Amino acid sequence: MSDFRTRLEKYLKQRGEPSEIEQLTPDASTREYFRIQRKGRSAIACVYPEPFVESEQSYLDVTRLFLAAGLPVGEILDFDEKLGVIIIEDFGDVILRNVVKGSGEAERDRLFRDAITLIAKIQAATPLAYKMNSIASRLKFDTEKLLWELNFFKEHFFTTYRKKPLEISAEKVLEAEFIELCGDLESRASVLCHRDFHAANLMVSTDGSLRIIDHQDARIGTTSYDLVSLLLDRITEPPSSVWLDEMKRFFLAAREAAGLDVIEFARFSEEFQLQAIQRCLKAVGTFSYQSSYRGKSYFEPFIAPTIKMVADIAANTNRFPATAEILASYSER
Repeated sequence: MSDFRTRLEKYLKQRGEPSEIEQLTPDASTREYFRIQRKGRSAIACVYPEPFVESEQSYLDVTRLFLAAGLPVGEILDFDEKLGVIIIEDFGDVILRNVVKGSGEAERDRLFRDAITLIAKIQAATPLAYKMNSIASRLKFDTEKLLWELNFFKEHFFTTYRKKPLEISAEKVLEAEFIELCGDLESRASVLCHRDFHAANLMVSTDGSLRIIDHQDARIGTTSYDLVSLLLDRITEPPSSVWLDEMKRFFLAAREAAGLDVIEFARFSEEFQLQAIQRCLKAVGTFSYQSSYRGKSYFEPFIAPTIKMVADIAANTNRFPATAEILASYSER
């Protein structure tokens, strides 16, 4: 029996709750999730690897921020610092990714537009994040953070997953381009981001509305970060440029409707490409690590298509020739 489940059972016993526990499958998380019965109702227990301090716990902090901003996240029902347990509202099992797979084009686009509207609302909560001194307002996608993610990609895609480290010469030119990319993105980081806003982190309620989960890593980033995550995460075939442009324009309109500043489409599209390179390679690093070290082979089908897509985007920018060339050579193998 895992330590996670043991601690949850101890939590339930201390509170006199039923010990009926359903293990839920986590994604790429170090946390474990369980469905329990609490006060006669279903709830989700999130069990952390270790104890936490309430004032330093990002999930508690960001949930309070998002609720204050009127964003649809689950309420915190209870928590236990010493046992590392947080009990949250249960949104069910229907995730947006699965609904989209079984939907027609019109319904798919409606759901994506609803999700995009939520991104604009998250960005509109940026001043509130600073006012509340949220942990999210004190974290930023700066060069150090962005570059760490790209170095994680290099290590786990080339060495861990492909088992062929880059040659020193290729490593150096790639590093130089990554530093340039990250510096550019840091200069554009100015709004609150969910950080992992993809279709597996959005739940669909019975009335068809969306609910946000897994928001504990929110921080300040670019205006395009969450949109890139939503539209380009876990693809096996890149979406058409026409559809992408349609979604970008809808997002810019949603930002304006939320009272945010106007961004010119061409400037936003340029940023979207830059952020896509970084965010998608970060995702490939995660896919590679999870596939190789944690046995989660269901991530593998997304690796090669994402590498090819990023190679094409990098080539299109005319700024990162080494990135384009190196990734293109791997996408052809």
